[in-house]
Amino acid sequence: MIIIGVDYHPSFQQIAFVDNESGECGEQQLNHGEGEAEKFYRDLKLRGANVRVGMEATGYACWFERLLAELGFELWIGDPGEIKTRRVRKQKTDRKDAELLLKLMLEGRFPRIWVASAENRDVRQLLWHRHRLVQMRTRIMNQLQALAMNEGKQRKNKLWGQRGRAEFEKLPMAPWASRRRLELLELLDRMNPTIKELTAAVEEEVEKRPEVLRLMTHPGVGPLTALAYVLIIGTPMRFPCGKQIGSYLGLIPSEDSSAGKQRLGHISKQGNSLLRFLLVEAAQAAVRRDPDWRRRYLHLAFRREPRIAKVAMARKLAVRLYWMWRREWTYQQIVQFGPHAGQLVTGHGVK
Repeated sequence: MIIIGVDYHPSFQQIAFVDNESGECGEQQLNHGEGEAEKFYRDLKLRGANVRVGMEATGYACWFERLLAELGFELWIGDPGEIKTRRVRKQKTDRKDAELLLKLMLEGRFPRIWVASAENRDVRQLLWHRHRLVQMRTRIMNQLQALAMNEGKQRKNKLWGQRGRAEFEKLPMAPWASRRRLELLELLDRMNPTIKELTAAVEEEVEKRPEVLRLMTHPGVGPLTALAYVLIIGTPMRFPCGKQIGSYLGLIPSEDSSAGKQRLGHISKQGNSLLRFLLVEAAQAAVRRDPDWRRRYLHLAFRREPRIAKVAMARKLAVRLYWMWRREWTYQQIVQFGPHAGQLVTGHGVK
């Protein structure tokens, strides 16, 4: 088997390889734009070699993953943070990075991570695309609201109704302000049908997944949050307990403790930013709809402050969804039985 350590870059890759059977080893830089990298791996396929490739998790590598899958080569993707801790010397170059990846693979110390399927990642693109378009639409609507207020008209949500928009379009404005209004309204009219179409596509994906429909029974959790949660977590069996969900999503505080003194900072934000955003929004919706969640939120907000309470409720929601998914329970069942139902518990004082 040929084992290859790849230090991947968008325009090229530096590789270090060794053939376990012949003992042949070497290093090489392969350009992507000229097709040099693709030719190298296709030549290995023609030779009938078994190949295992190891690289750090990175972006801009979808084409490379598809190429290796097409050729039937094994791909290992490692945790960049863990790999960085294995680097002993302070000299860092592309050649040394490739050699380190190869060394870790040969010694059995390569920190592999879970990788979502191609279909999973493609549906994530749907969520990201809709999310970015909604953000763009919000910016456009805010600009139009500003133009209306500059003319003394504060309509808020009524501005988007048929009557409010007709009044807004008739407002006399200076030439460039009028052109800005016209072009922003055209952009808004173009984006609304697209977002509506993407929302329908999200709902179709939700109907295909029973676990997503089950998570949607929780107050405040809609199709976007539930689908994103299932796609990004992958499977609840990856995590032995709910506490690890908060860490995986970056909803726990960073820590720099030493000598018996605990120093906690802001949340780590090391997880998926889209899911973290959706969980915070869903937690606030749950606070508005569910009396128990509102009581917990107000208690935390009184003790600390609202922004900390919002993140704490988002973390609580993430853990709650984890247990619902793992036990295949609805919200009513998780409230009735609790996440630890069926587990052996010995109370204090029982011998």
